[in-house]
Amino acid sequence: MTDAPDTAPTGPQISVIGQFVKDLSFENPGVSAQLPQQKPAIQVGIDVQVRPIGADQFEVGLRVMIDAKSGDATVYVVELVYAGIFLLRGMPADQQQPFLLIECPRLLFPFARRIIADTTRDGGYQPLMLDPIDFSSLYRAQLERQRAAQAGGQSGNA
Repeated sequence: MTDAPDTAPTGPQISVIGQFVKDLSFENPGVSAQLPQQKPAIQVGIDVQVRPIGADQFEVGLRVMIDAKSGDATVYVVELVYAGIFLLRGMPADQQQPFLLIECPRLLFPFARRIIADTTRDGGYQPLMLDPIDFSSLYRAQLERQRAAQAGGQSGNA
């Protein structure tokens, strides 16, 4: 008789339980104004929201805000929150935040990008294809802002 191999996971268990559109808004005032067919100036804002929802489960929401303008006139506005439910079992606590704020949005981004492209196309414009986003750099910048804010708060208390 041979020993059965150990079937217990040796490292963290990570699963995508589900993903979905949590919120989608498209405002299209530019169509009725018959704005010239020039390419609008696009401003894109990105935010990542994390919320624990159970034992080892987290909802990660990738919020994308887009404001397209031609001069002072708004052509269109898109707001999308595309979310996923992630299971992180056996992951050390110090590794959870970077994973949730870097890897999870990286997994969600291609789906959000497609939804935005489809929405702008369906609104009568060229599909807006967002450039890839470096979530690692955004995370590092957020950490630096937090450290600077803490340092500023500590020096004010001295």
